[in-house]
Amino acid sequence: MDDIQETQLDGAQKTRPENPSHYKLESVGDQSSLPDDEELQMVEQRDTQQLENEILNGNDDILRNGREIFFQGFNWESHKQQSWWNRLKDKVSELSAWGFTSMWLPPAFDSLAPQGYLPRDLYSLNTAYGSEGELRNLLQAMHRRNLRAMADVVINHRIGSCQGIGGLYNRYDGMPMPWDEHAVTCDTGGLGNPSTGAIFEGVPNIDHTQEFVRNDLKNWMNWLRNNLGFSDFRFDFAKGYSARFVMEYIQASWPKLSIGEYWDDCSYVGPDYALDYNQDAHRQRTVNWIDGCGGLSCAFDFTTKAILQEAVRKREWWRLRDAQGRPPGVLGMWPSRAVTFVDNHDTGSTQAQWPFPSDHVVQGYAYILTHPGQPCVFYDHVYEWGEGLRDAILNMISIRKWQGVHSRSKVEILEANSSVYAAMIDNKVCMKLGEGDWCPCWDDWQLATSGQSYAIWQKPKQLLTA
Repeated sequence: MDDIQETQLDGAQKTRPENPSHYKLESVGDQSSLPDDEELQMVEQRDTQQLENEILNGNDDILRNGREIFFQGFNWESHKQQSWWNRLKDKVSELSAWGFTSMWLPPAFDSLAPQGYLPRDLYSLNTAYGSEGELRNLLQAMHRRNLRAMADVVINHRIGSCQGIGGLYNRYDGMPMPWDEHAVTCDTGGLGNPSTGAIFEGVPNIDHTQEFVRNDLKNWMNWLRNNLGFSDFRFDFAKGYSARFVMEYIQASWPKLSIGEYWDDCSYVGPDYALDYNQDAHRQRTVNWIDGCGGLSCAFDFTTKAILQEAVRKREWWRLRDAQGRPPGVLGMWPSRAVTFVDNHDTGSTQAQWPFPSDHVVQGYAYILTHPGQPCVFYDHVYEWGEGLRDAILNMISIRKWQGVHSRSKVEILEANSSVYAAMIDNKVCMKLGEGDWCPCWDDWQLATSGQSYAIWQKPKQLLTA
């Protein structure tokens, strides 16, 4: 790697949009982060149920079923371990037995940065995580255990193989998809059209308006599905290009399920940049993105993460009910498309850009594993934070599956004040967060599990079937 590429790498890492300070600059009314794209105009009070009925035409069984539990199979340091693919292969059987339905893998393709998020040759599978053969063995093992593989699709930007206009690495000679500078947006050093979304600074951003670019990417995604055996897609930095292209890519390759990383600015108020109670505009922008995909993709629910970690940190449980009495995140507006999570490789791990309070992580899981939406569990919390947290998470997963909680389950928020949050889900599960004295005192509820500042109750099976 020469000095110019090193400079590009440094610039990309230092200016990555997911930076904590980035979250303290935008007011709730600021729409500057929205793409200038007429197809993504603000949709007020979107009738998501109507759109849901249009999308679920009988072919989309996974979204219709809504019983996904995702596992993120890596952290920011995983590439440093010897053959990460083999390590994951050894865990496939237990992950499947524990109830996980899909494992999100790190970028499996050639990259300037070892973590995989500065891609170069998308068809080269020998990476810091292991060899092509080891990857294929992992994918085969997952298929045998009915654990779907989720590919991390990093197509907002791409590092070139050689220098082009401006002395930048914006040409891709000598590798598959041998694009020239017209594949790079003009606002990131190329000869293409302006970006249709946010800029990922420091690297060439791909111009998705170019038909030859889209055709190459569609062929590559079909290769992921049909040659390698990936079932699901996770679209990295999805705010970097118009959602209409995500819809086009999904319709060309038909992954079983897709998730977009639409990480947007929350609203902060006052001189201390306190998180605003009202994050409706924040979650609306995520809903707009999902809508722009034709509802074909889910999205990580960053709104819920923001509010939940603020609530547990400050014991401000009132934050967990919005002004309409609903959960305040995307899961309160379009729950079947909301992928809830506590932390990931960016927000937690060694990057720790926006970490969940470490002494409250179990409370975070008590919330996302009992509520609608589709929860995603982080590798570190299962394998690196001790058996106590792992066993608590697995117990909550068991309760969720046994009681049939799913992405569209009905939530009735019973309390949300300064001492306790309490909710009932589908009249099958009750849960509380906080030190307040609360328990379900009606019917024949049984305490299923409890711990520091949380408790979960469930109905006996005979009462559910009576």
